[in-house]
Amino acid sequence: MIQVRGGGRKGWQEGHVLIAPDKFKGSLTAPQVAAHLAAGLRQVRPDLPMVSVPVADGGDGTVDAMVAAGYTRLQTTVTGPLGDKVVASFAMRDETAVIELAEASGLRRLPGRPTSVSALTATSAGTGELVRTAVAGGAKRIVLGLGGSACTDGGAGLLAGLGARLLDASGQPIPPGGIGLRHLSRIDTSEMLRVPVVVASDVDNPLLGPRGAAAVYGPQKGAGAGAVRELETGLARFAEIARRDLRADPLAGDIAARAGAGAAGGVGFAALAFLGAHIEPGIRILLQELDFDRLLSGARLVVTGEGSLDEQSLHGKAPIGVARAAARAEVPVLAVCGRRTLTRETLRRSGIEDAFALTDIEPDPEVCMAQAAPLLEQLGVRLAGSRHFAELSRNSK
Repeated sequence: MIQVRGGGRKGWQEGHVLIAPDKFKGSLTAPQVAAHLAAGLRQVRPDLPMVSVPVADGGDGTVDAMVAAGYTRLQTTVTGPLGDKVVASFAMRDETAVIELAEASGLRRLPGRPTSVSALTATSAGTGELVRTAVAGGAKRIVLGLGGSACTDGGAGLLAGLGARLLDASGQPIPPGGIGLRHLSRIDTSEMLRVPVVVASDVDNPLLGPRGAAAVYGPQKGAGAGAVRELETGLARFAEIARRDLRADPLAGDIAARAGAGAAGGVGFAALAFLGAHIEPGIRILLQELDFDRLLSGARLVVTGEGSLDEQSLHGKAPIGVARAAARAEVPVLAVCGRRTLTRETLRRSGIEDAFALTDIEPDPEVCMAQAAPLLEQLGVRLAGSRHFAELSRNSK
């Protein structure tokens, strides 16, 4: 296991601007967004105290955000989604480890574009191996971020990575991936590692059915209609055997039907059923881990953002979570983004006073993606010259 030096934050002056963006997916990490935005703002307002706290919602970029907040980055070699070995990171501070499923089992770990074959065979085993590594390193609590997964295996790989044995009728381990679940006959958890887990996810899908993991997210992972049916069959088999082998109390309800059980191809189900996890909105958990309320104390303005401010942003994404936290502290919020499809009125109802997009400067989306860093600095200059920052100056006098 390789230890990599982490980031941190210095103290701040009263009346600071809090810069709290998520990543611009495909262009910049959240720490890079914060750095380039601050650079643009300082060109106009070099005297303005600023505090940067990159954020995430449990998906891609969660580990980067936690390292920027002072966690230590740790790296180890684990099983990738297709069985190859990959070097994956997690973040750790004290006895808490923050693990991002996408690091080990994400779409970005596939060697090429996802296909029906990869959708059927991709495993979450590497995520379980990350948890084992974190526990071996002293972690007694796991924050597991779900998002960007390549797998639809119900979390069977996660359990295998933790030491469970998922066996067929002849007592042999089933093949990896959702396709292997069709052969599941018995789940042996006698030697499985258990550790308290909090799942960070903004997904409320159940495991099965028309809103389930296979039907909704399978096509995004390369599954055609036939592969979706195969995955649904495997997940249903997994839920049936899990209920039998766990001897679940019927009065406790069907875990497979719970909100979030379908997260990350059903990894949410395995965490709920076998690890006793509870699921919370990813941005809420991450803001707690970042001690965001403390950073809000004395702030005059928050600037958040993400690559695309659109309809999906309204369903638990990072900027809306930041805006809600800021509203409780009565601190106004602005946003930056690559593109914006939401009206300003919709944004205001969500707690964001105004939004500034890269496409306001450069209308070509491809150029915005390729030149996000310098364009974001230009956007910072524009933001610093806006009426919102002028009001900061007047209010400070």
